[in-house]
Amino acid sequence: MADMQERKVKDAQMRATINQKLVETGERERLKELLRTRLVECGWRDQLKQHCKEVVKQKGLEHITVDDLVTEITPKGRALVPDNVKKELLQRIRTFLAQQS
Repeated sequence: MADMQERKVKDAQMRATINQKLVETGERERLKELLRTRLVECGWRDQLKQHCKEVVKQKGLEHITVDDLVTEITPKGRALVPDNVKKELLQRIRTFLAQQS
């Protein structure tokens, strides 16, 4: 059990270090812009917008908050991101990390 907790702590520290390097170099912003572009190109944004409209119509505008809407659409939004977009971002991060070493 202690090994699992240590692993989780090390993983969290590693993610924090990677994120810090991404932020410091400006790569995080470049990746975010790439992601935005790819999501628009593949129709993800339009799909999610349509899903939002459906949720609001189903629940009623008077009965839903922004937080409710975000909670409702987040799982579908994540599921709709195409695998090739995820792979491209992961490859860019790996390349970045290799260049930093």
